[in-house]
Amino acid sequence: MLENMAGVGESMETPGSQTSLHRANLERVVRAVRMAGSLTQAEIARSTGLSAATVSNIVRELKEGGTVEVTPTSAGGRRARSVSLSGDAGIVIGVDFGHTHLRVAIGNLAHQVLAEESEPLDVDASSAQGFGRAEQLVNRLIETTGIAPGKVIGVGLGVPGPIDVESGTLGSTSILPGWTGINPGQELAGRLGVPVYVDNDANLGALGELVWGAGRGVRDLAYIKVASGVGAGLVIDGHIYRGPGGTAGEIGHITLDESGPVCRCGNRGCLETFTAARYVLPLLRPSHGPDLTMDRVVQLAREGDPGCRRVIGDVGRYIGSGVANLCNLLNPSRVVLGGSLAEAGELVLAPIRDSVSRYAIPSAARQLSVLPGALGGRAEVLGALALVLSEMGDSTLLESTLPTASPVFT
Repeated sequence: MLENMAGVGESMETPGSQTSLHRANLERVVRAVRMAGSLTQAEIARSTGLSAATVSNIVRELKEGGTVEVTPTSAGGRRARSVSLSGDAGIVIGVDFGHTHLRVAIGNLAHQVLAEESEPLDVDASSAQGFGRAEQLVNRLIETTGIAPGKVIGVGLGVPGPIDVESGTLGSTSILPGWTGINPGQELAGRLGVPVYVDNDANLGALGELVWGAGRGVRDLAYIKVASGVGAGLVIDGHIYRGPGGTAGEIGHITLDESGPVCRCGNRGCLETFTAARYVLPLLRPSHGPDLTMDRVVQLAREGDPGCRRVIGDVGRYIGSGVANLCNLLNPSRVVLGGSLAEAGELVLAPIRDSVSRYAIPSAARQLSVLPGALGGRAEVLGALALVLSEMGDSTLLESTLPTASPVFT
């Protein structure tokens, strides 16, 4: 018995051993490639702090194990090798529940979107109906693409409401009132049989734009989404900032006028009461008809309608006041405006910049760029894919592709 125990002890990885060091280096390289989508070996060395020789040896080992793919490319006019995770290493799925829609996307670990589909969703549907629809849509896309279900390693889920970081339950939301108090991650994981990572739609919009859209190349940004509510996804040093309770970014409840309209949160004059669709559309419906939508307001404003242009401009100025507060507190380098409002272009962006210039600290305002989102309505579902890529464990991926990885002295 003691001999057997001694043998086990000798085979275990111990902290600081060559085996554990090599394993840590493998995970550092996989993590860098996973988050970027693809990197040259020189870029891997810079981002991980490993030597070029170590990176070369690790990439060779990962390639032989089927974890990464290496393709010729060029960098700075010189030949280079681009490293990305193998398309066979795993599949991730993004699910986005919105006010009126359900979107699902399927992608691989090389940041390639393989399939995507959306369908209308009744906002008054029960959570069971909503998750049932999501399960059906996910299974249909998997079948359509011919992907083996066993290849799915994780699902990212976006919901239009705050998620309690301790319990994982959905907080109070007037957008999906029948869902309050449920645990959406557990619900969907039980149906699909894979790990599910959950976040609110603004955070996922920020992740989507950070990885695929207008936020590429920056480390600090705020993604502002204006729809039925107003929220912000905050990226600090390349990571989503959620706060200890998961409610960071509730920019819609900054007070602009203490004597203003009563907000759904119980306060008066919140930013949301001057900018969200539920408050803005009644201003125009008497003159533009009862079926007016924000998409239609933006379209009419772009076509020159004076009433719609005025309302869009006012909304931009109010949003700019909230953005100015973010600038003074967090000093982001970029603000990305998402949702249908971003389609208004300079009609809304110029007033935002004007308010920032007026109310933000000059040094913070000078460093800020305000841009429309590049992904439109896809930002949240692509952010759900990015959420899985950022949260999944590298050790699990390595174990599935390099189950008998042995130490290489690097």
